[in-house]
Amino acid sequence: MTPDGLARIHARAMLVPRPWSAETFKGFLSDPGSVLALSGAGFALGRVIVDEAELLTLAVDPEARRRGHARACLAAFEAQAVQKGAARAFLEVAATNAAARALYASAGYAEDRVRRGYYVIPDGDAIDAAVMSKTLLPA
Repeated sequence: MTPDGLARIHARAMLVPRPWSAETFKGFLSDPGSVLALSGAGFALGRVIVDEAELLTLAVDPEARRRGHARACLAAFEAQAVQKGAARAFLEVAATNAAARALYASAGYAEDRVRRGYYVIPDGDAIDAAVMSKTLLPA
């Protein structure tokens, strides 16, 4: 999928944080540690740095939701991250995004802490971010 295609899905799927541009996606994809997992009308994008994977975003077109695309993208992201040497993964998710938090929890992620006021929404208010992590490889 091209950066333009990723940006289109992201724009349809995201409210918080604000959608990313094709240029932003190009920048992330140019990183040698980048991980892009695709499934139908969705994707997960992250990066691996040394032995840790960071899930930067997971987006599914609203018309394709509730069909397993997010779960498939997350699993593929984790598998690719392990191939690149990651033993652990982490992510940030809006504390108000109950569906995403439930998905991550069901996939084995645990909430580690909260970043107060991490996301700024269009009306100017701030939303907390839950920081969640998961062990990908046994110690």
